[in-house]
Amino acid sequence: MRLLVTGGAGFIGANFVQQTVRERPDVTVTVLDALTYAGDEASLAPVADAVTFVRGDVADADVVDPLVRDADVVVHFAAESHNDNSLSDPWPFVRTNVVGTYTLLEAVRRHGTRYHHISTDEVYGDLELDDPAKFTPTTPYNPSSPYSSTKASSDLLVRAWARSFGVAATISNCSNNYGPYQHVEKFIPRQVTNVIDGVRPKLYGSGANVRDWIHVEDHNAAVWAIVERGRIGETYLIGADGEVDNRTVVETVLELMGRPRDAYDLVADRPGHDLRYAIDASRTREELGWTPRYRSFREGLAATIAWYQENEAWWRPRKAATEARYAQLGR
Repeated sequence: MRLLVTGGAGFIGANFVQQTVRERPDVTVTVLDALTYAGDEASLAPVADAVTFVRGDVADADVVDPLVRDADVVVHFAAESHNDNSLSDPWPFVRTNVVGTYTLLEAVRRHGTRYHHISTDEVYGDLELDDPAKFTPTTPYNPSSPYSSTKASSDLLVRAWARSFGVAATISNCSNNYGPYQHVEKFIPRQVTNVIDGVRPKLYGSGANVRDWIHVEDHNAAVWAIVERGRIGETYLIGADGEVDNRTVVETVLELMGRPRDAYDLVADRPGHDLRYAIDASRTREELGWTPRYRSFREGLAATIAWYQENEAWWRPRKAATEARYAQLGR
């Protein structure tokens, strides 16, 4: 198989590339990544000799077309993904998430290439904290930020290209990923690296907001199950029954790192902060036979903390600039 991975130097994409090289030696991997601030070629260092890396923009048809032509499968991770950044400057999200997806879809349509689209549960909006419901593949879209609205737009493009033009596409909407190589601007690595630096973690609002967490390795195993066994035109949700409120996440980080569970500060809540996400991944589990390897969020979090403690050389160059940006926002 000749595989093209867009956004393969970003967090989830880089982990996907590394897993693929380790577990599937028969797959030839090409990575396309623009290396914006959230992408880093160093995230591919352990497999650099086994992949072909192309620096380029998914919205640039001249770059995308020949790569898609030479691929059997495209897995599209490339996206602008940080909610805070989408609130301050939405345009990069429109360009990458919407125009970039359109560019890829036109290329796979021309060349008859299999396409898998990585998306997020944030396209569904949020659930009430006391609502027993979970998102399913038929939940109506109700995005609440420039980030989630552009991801919803890209999902709808994929569905339209599959129906109108017969593109061999699947979509996955995943819950919140965590694990190695995640940028320190994100919630868990920011808290972990703050504790390493002796800085008290910061928590939006009261910390009652709930996210459904999944370790990145479990997510990427599910992606491969969809690529290999998923039904064309279908949407699959990927989650590990990992609902945890943000306060508990921070307190567990502190406990696992040997600090008092209450050694954090509350800051003003983010505008439009979604209350709760929860994934019903039963279709993915029952139809494709996928199950997460990590038995609990705590187990996966402990492994993630250990990775950041052991890989300071990877995250340290990004830390100061990230905290300076948060300081400007008062967060």
